[in-house]
Amino acid sequence: MTETPHAAPADEQSFLDQAANRCKEHGASLTPIRRHILRLLRRQSGGVKAYDLLEQMKAEHPGATPPTVYRALDFLIDQGLAHKIGRTNQFIACNQQAHDDAGLFLVCPRCGQVTELHDHEASAALKRSLALAGHILVGPEIEISAICRRCQTSL
Repeated sequence: MTETPHAAPADEQSFLDQAANRCKEHGASLTPIRRHILRLLRRQSGGVKAYDLLEQMKAEHPGATPPTVYRALDFLIDQGLAHKIGRTNQFIACNQQAHDDAGLFLVCPRCGQVTELHDHEASAALKRSLALAGHILVGPEIEISAICRRCQTSL
């Protein structure tokens, strides 16, 4: 795995502060609700479903509704702070400050664990192969079915 120089900070507060600054640079605001959803996403070890986020959100904001969570998720995705994994209908915080390449997401077909992988060489090779086939990549996420380490031990 090749790490990019744009890795997000390891500590939560710095991550959230940088996310807020990124939004501000784009003329947007990381409101308290959006910040809370991003914090919840960041704390997940893999992808999480929107309704699970809603349940977690209600612990602090009892009046939270599905549209509140979905609007926050849409905003975070638009700002490049989160990704939607279509295969499992889950969301994951982006672990990069900027994407030079599309994100490669390893989705475990057994447990649903999602891991964001950054490998410039693999992304470049995929783009070249797509071009040779007469196609271009249009989405920022590439989902790959791959059994995670935990599930491999139970094989």
